[in-house]
Amino acid sequence: MDMFYNPKGIGDVLIIPLEDGDRYEVNHEKYGDVTKITDKEGKVLGYNIFNASSHVKINETGKVEMKENHLAELKSLFQANNLQDSLDFDLSPKFVVGYVEDKQQHENADKLSICQVDVGDEKLQIVCGAPNVDKGQKVVVARVGATMPSGLRIKPTELRGIKSNGMICSQKELGLPNAPKEKGIYVLPDEYQTGSAFPL
Repeated sequence: MDMFYNPKGIGDVLIIPLEDGDRYEVNHEKYGDVTKITDKEGKVLGYNIFNASSHVKINETGKVEMKENHLAELKSLFQANNLQDSLDFDLSPKFVVGYVEDKQQHENADKLSICQVDVGDEKLQIVCGAPNVDKGQKVVVARVGATMPSGLRIKPTELRGIKSNGMICSQKELGLPNAPKEKGIYVLPDEYQTGSAFPL
């Protein structure tokens, strides 16, 4: 799960986005240094933590992966401000090594493949448009809930009537330096372990 911290750009504010919503139809509730953002139905869209450096130890800027220590500090902050929200966030890695167990042609789209991908703790069906994807490859998978370097959030979707849960990534999509210009997914060497976190 990702948070965002840019003290030079927006000040000492930690942004914790949870859901997308209409930015013109949101409510803000203040609990001390915590602002809770909800939609008109009351669904929590995220939190902004002001004076963040006083509450959470963050050693990086930009996209920050939430870790157990961050979560513990946030829970203490919420409790101190009488905010009873349950912070049951999924902290499992969102970019992982996957193994393409099977690839089938999408029956309604010539350029799409339906892949069955083992990511260690589960198997995901992912619709992929890369021309070089194939059975037997190790690849980088952005799981549902991942935030791409571009800001795109990965959600369950349907492509031409077929469900897709995640994304098989190219080097360019991962924001890796010296990424090739040709279209295609990033095929990893065999020594990468299926299900392990892929560091970005």
